Amino acid sequence: MFHVAGEEDIKAGRTTDVYFLNTVRVLREKGIRRQVVAEVSCSTMRHPWGVLAGVEEAARLLEGCDVSVDAMPEGSIFFPGEPVMRISGEYTEFAVLETPLLGMLCQASGIATKAARFRLAAGDRLLLSFGIRRLHPAIAPMIDRSAYIGGCDGFSGVAAEKLTGIPARGTMPHALVIVVGDQRLAWRYFDELMPEEVPRIALVDTYCDEKWEAVKAAESVRRLEAVRLDTPASRRGDLARIVEEVRWELDVRGYRHVKIFVSGGIEEEDVLRLKQVDGFGVGTSISSAPPIDFALDIVEVEGTPAAKRGKRSMAKSVLRCRRCMRSEVVLRGESGRCGGCGEEMEEMLQPLIRDGRLVRELPSAQEIRRYVLEQLEALRGGDVVENSAG
Repeated sequence: MFHVAGEEDIKAGRTTDVYFLNTVRVLREKGIRRQVVAEVSCSTMRHPWGVLAGVEEAARLLEGCDVSVDAMPEGSIFFPGEPVMRISGEYTEFAVLETPLLGMLCQASGIATKAARFRLAAGDRLLLSFGIRRLHPAIAPMIDRSAYIGGCDGFSGVAAEKLTGIPARGTMPHALVIVVGDQRLAWRYFDELMPEEVPRIALVDTYCDEKWEAVKAAESVRRLEAVRLDTPASRRGDLARIVEEVRWELDVRGYRHVKIFVSGGIEEEDVLRLKQVDGFGVGTSISSAPPIDFALDIVEVEGTPAAKRGKRSMAKSVLRCRRCMRSEVVLRGESGRCGGCGEEMEEMLQPLIRDGRLVRELPSAQEIRRYVLEQLEALRGGDVVENSAG
C-alpha cells in the first residue's frame, strides 16, 4: 500500500544494491568462501566530529548472521577516519546487508550529529525536534529517536514514544486558531481542555503582529507559560528584533514569567544569536540533516592485509582517553596511553555480536542521551582534540 520495505525485506537483503547480489552469485558458484574483516568508517565529514547512532538497528539487522561484530557504543563521539564498527566472517554471510546497514548508520548518525550541534548552541535552553513532517512517515520514529539521543530534550512525533520511553511534546498548530476563528478563544479552549501536564504555550502569530498576540495571550490565559513564534522567514523580517519587542511588551505589563519559544526554519546560527529566546523547535535542519558518509571496506582477507586504495589494511582499534577524549587509531589489539594526560586509553570497539548472537546489552535511548551529553560537556569545554586517523 505504501512505498516502503518491511522488516522482513530488509533483513533478507531485498533492499540491497544489485551488485551485491551479483557478487554473492559469482562467489558461491565458484566456491569461493573466504573469511574477511570489514570496517565501517567515514573518511571526510562536514564537521570535526559526529555522534554515532543506528547501532541498535544495525545489531538487529546482523543478528542471526554467522558473523562477529564489534562496534562503538551508540552515542559515541567519533572522528573522521575512525572505524565505528568491525564485521568479521565469511563475506557472503553479510554482503547483501551492506546497503541497509550503511543506510541505518548514515542517516541516524547524521540526525544525531546535527541535534548535538544544536544542543551545544542552545546550552541549557529547551530544544525540541519538530521535523518529522519533512520526511517519509515510515522513518518518523527513527528521526525523533536520533534527534533525542543527539541532545534534543524531546520531540513532537508520537511514534517515537515507544522507542524512547518519554511522551511527545507539543501544544497547538495554526489550524486550531483558524478553525476556532478567534485567537483568544482558541487559547482559552486549549487551557480549559488540556491535561495539567501539557504546558500552556500559545501560538501567537496566526493573524496579527506577534507582539500584539503575545500580550493578548498573556491577558487571556492565566496559566500561560510561554508564547511560540512560528512565522516563516518570508514573513517575519528580523526575528531577533521581533523577539526583543515581544519580550519588552510582556515585561512592562508584568508578564516576565512568560517565556518565548520559536520555531519555523530555525538554523544553528539562529540559536546562537537569539539570546532572549527560552526554547527552540527545530524542524528540517535536524530531521533532514545530511547523512554521515560512512563506507564499509574490507581490510583483511583470510588474515592477510587487503584494502582498496585510499584505505588502510588490517583490522584496527580505536583508543580513547575518557578524561580528555583524545583518540588514536592503532592495529587491533594494541594498547597505549594518552599523549595528553598519560591515562590508559580504552578500546572503543566493543563486542556486539559473536557468531550471530547478540552479546551486549543494548542501552535505552535515555541512557544513550546521557552518554552523549557527557561527551558534549568535553566538547563545550574545548577539551576534545582531533584524532590521529584523519
